[in-house]
Amino acid sequence: MVKWVKRFLLNKRAITPVLSHLLLTVVAVAVMAIATSATFVITTNLRETMGERVAVEDVWFNNVGGTIDVYMRNVGKTAIQVAAVYINHKRYTFNSPFRLELNQHGWLKIFYNWAPEENCYIDIVTTRGTHIAGYYKAP
Repeated sequence: MVKWVKRFLLNKRAITPVLSHLLLTVVAVAVMAIATSATFVITTNLRETMGERVAVEDVWFNNVGGTIDVYMRNVGKTAIQVAAVYINHKRYTFNSPFRLELNQHGWLKIFYNWAPEENCYIDIVTTRGTHIAGYYKAP
């Protein structure tokens, strides 16, 4: 028995393939763990972004305050928060913070001095990057 153990320990040809296979297995498991966690992070963010849906139900041009009021409804699967509002590709202020929970609706008040018969391209951007945009004509 002692001779067999001594012969096995002195024979280096068997140890190298075993170690290389073991090292290859460890590297493959580590790479798959990183790929799995990256896929989870990417799909979670994508699911939230795709679940964000907003419907613009009405747009009012108010003479009194010089505002454009946009009535919005959250019809998606996640809450939304408006990050920026652009009219004709120029940024304007609004009643911030404006947040709509699931199935909630409300008025977004944009401070803009509009002119009669003016065409306005209104682009509302959420914190996740969703754009709600459209052309509207002042009365």
